[in-house]
Amino acid sequence: MTVIESKSIINQPVEKVYNFLADCNNHEKLMPENVYNWSSTKDEASFTVQNMSKLALRVSERKENQEISIVPSEKAPFDLTLSWKVKSIDPSTSEAVFTIQADLNMMMKMLASGPLKKLTDYQTTKLKEELES
Repeated sequence: MTVIESKSIINQPVEKVYNFLADCNNHEKLMPENVYNWSSTKDEASFTVQNMSKLALRVSERKENQEISIVPSEKAPFDLTLSWKVKSIDPSTSEAVFTIQADLNMMMKMLASGPLKKLTDYQTTKLKEELES
């Protein structure tokens, strides 16, 4: 299992960070430009990644002010789990950690690790920008 992770310190209370991430409609704001055909509800999102494939994801678990786990709701190119873990540093500051766990064979790992790392870094940066603006 390949694990790719990125974290960000956000100047907002943990409840605000959690509530933003718990709603899949907000995740479109965290996506890079190569994501299009976005469609979402509070619990699900589907989109197309340019030069790759269409993905459909759903929230599999929510632990209030702690964690949101997201899994494919349709067949994906490989098994994966996305998770956001949030914790309070102090009443007005939170840490958000975005983790992608992907079941990649050696070839897929070589091809996908770089783009997946860029994605996790991009999303944690965008989350900070979105919530602090």
